[in-house]
Amino acid sequence: MRLFSVRDYRHLFGAQVIALFGTGLTTVALGLLAYDLAGPRAGMVLGTALTIKMVMYVIIAPLAAAYIDRLPRRTLLVLLDVIRGGVVLALPLVTEVWHVYLLIGLLQAASAAFTPTFQAVIPDIVPDEAAYTRALSASQVASTMESLLSPVLAAVALTFMTFDRLFLGTSAGFVVSALLVLSTRIPDARPSTRTKAWDKAVGGIRTFLATPRLRGVMALNLVVASAGSIVVVSTVNYVRDELGGTQQDVAWTLAASGTGTLLAALVLPRVLERIAARTVMMTGAGVLVGGTVAAVGIIAGGLTTWTGTAVTWAVIGIGMALIITPTGKVLRASVARNAIPEAFAAQFSLSHLAWLITYPVAGVLGTNSGLILTWSILAVLAAAGTAAALLLWPRHDGDGAADGVATASWHISGKDRTTLTKAA
Repeated sequence: MRLFSVRDYRHLFGAQVIALFGTGLTTVALGLLAYDLAGPRAGMVLGTALTIKMVMYVIIAPLAAAYIDRLPRRTLLVLLDVIRGGVVLALPLVTEVWHVYLLIGLLQAASAAFTPTFQAVIPDIVPDEAAYTRALSASQVASTMESLLSPVLAAVALTFMTFDRLFLGTSAGFVVSALLVLSTRIPDARPSTRTKAWDKAVGGIRTFLATPRLRGVMALNLVVASAGSIVVVSTVNYVRDELGGTQQDVAWTLAASGTGTLLAALVLPRVLERIAARTVMMTGAGVLVGGTVAAVGIIAGGLTTWTGTAVTWAVIGIGMALIITPTGKVLRASVARNAIPEAFAAQFSLSHLAWLITYPVAGVLGTNSGLILTWSILAVLAAAGTAAALLLWPRHDGDGAADGVATASWHISGKDRTTLTKAA
């Protein structure tokens, strides 16, 4: 079946893409707003705002996944888009830093509930197994494209308008997303096999803790967050204060990282047909460790050039893609089909837990102790995450696809699935 021939999926995917770009543009504008409010302390403001985001994601995403089957999902998705649109519309009006923190908390609470709800809807409107797999991949590609194009679009927009106008555009985007969701026919959720909300909230996390390859993914989340925090949190102050750049330069520097991500994402599908996901992801971890070390070398050695920065940011983008892109494949191969939404919700929460560790380091420590020490600590965290992943994810464990358990378990249930899993 052709995935985009399914009208409801096509509209829902369009809503996701628009919301993703709205969030991406908001991130760029938020960094510039932080610099406008706090100047040299913008890194701390941005780091704190993003830490609030991670707290909301870690706490709310599992709870949303637990209660999805009890709520009208289309109404919930529309309401969340409306809330996000209203919050973004209010951001240009803030005059105090604490206003930013309050609005970001509300914005990210809505986003944290949106993602697991969206993921839970997909298998109901795309019941074909092959199409469902492609739908998950399309969602990942959309996220990758957003990381590239949002900074580029922001850079182009900033040549014609001030950054506060970006908030107006993204607010309109959330309204369009809500209208697309309204145009879809989303069926009511089927009751989960887990009766207790707490069991559903932590079910995916328990799966991660019990599966060696998924424990490795948890460690790799720390590698991604450590390197990514250098780009996301520190770019604004680094470009404005160290390189003497403009608002547009901030966006183009972020786009350098997104370019690396896109280039890797374009090549990876064919690579993953020949090379195990574990090998690709461990290579990505090595690339990110190298990228963080290069960033430390640039700032410590006084080599703060545009070319060196662009190359380093692109390398970090490539490393992030090498880890993030195959993650969905590993998740799908590690759990039964009816447990995929829980697994993705758990990964959503656990990956953001890693960012919750690294964002404060990049923001607070970067402001108070300087970029050299901060980036050095993030480089150490990236190396530690890589070492942990190598230990937690044995080479013989592979991707999970080879053992046949996950694929077979899509077609059996209950006691038979338990028996097969134990036998394997």
